[in-house]
Amino acid sequence: MTTEDNPNEVEQNQAANIDHIKRRLDMLDQRLDNIDSVVTAVVERIMSQPIALNITCPNCGQNVEITILGKGKPTA
Repeated sequence: MTTEDNPNEVEQNQAANIDHIKRRLDMLDQRLDNIDSVVTAVVERIMSQPIALNITCPNCGQNVEITILGKGKPTA
């Protein structure tokens, strides 16, 4: 016995699936916005101070200092 789907049922099923996908995409968008806000806040807080990296050369053993300055003026 073969069952045939009613075209209205198929359309309703597809509409429900599309609504579900839209809700999931909206949730993902909100999460990405929240992550972006947190990362931006952390970067702004870090970049308000200078960052110094001290690296020792593996060949000659000399210390190399690399300083990264943010948008603010460094205070001593």
